[in-house]
Amino acid sequence: MLGWRRGLLLLPLVFALGSCQTENWNRLDYSMGERVPLGPLTYTVVETAWQTQLGQGFKIRSPERRFLLITLSVTNGGSGDISIPLLNLQAPDGQMYQELSNGEGVDNWFGLLRTISPSETQQGRILFDVPLTSYKLRLVSGDVSSDRATWVQIPLSMNTDTQVQAPIPGTEK
Repeated sequence: MLGWRRGLLLLPLVFALGSCQTENWNRLDYSMGERVPLGPLTYTVVETAWQTQLGQGFKIRSPERRFLLITLSVTNGGSGDISIPLLNLQAPDGQMYQELSNGEGVDNWFGLLRTISPSETQQGRILFDVPLTSYKLRLVSGDVSSDRATWVQIPLSMNTDTQVQAPIPGTEK
């Protein structure tokens, strides 16, 4: 009889622990900089940068709208190699944009064929040609038997290069 009562006392603890695990499993929305566990992969969106062109000299590349570069870190905590497909952005109006498959002019481009080995972490930049606004980046689990995905908020932040200009003669005080 005493063992049965102990079991009843432990029952709320078991339910509480179980709900903590499911809460993290079902979380759909993350912020930049947060670690995003999704299946065997753990993603971190490190930073974003808007560009009006890529490349230099005769190899300048212009977007249709604007280039959005997203620096991403991905760790494979699984036991086998995992391939990460091209990712998607969703605009506030619901419009979806697929990552560009051409990384010409992008320093540290994540690549088109990206396979991550067990216990390996890769970091690189992915590229989109999108209108200037905030987005949600759709991340996938990398597990072919599962179609689980989650979202990372990509707020609009203008990080422009500022240049210090020399004063115009006669205007200094």
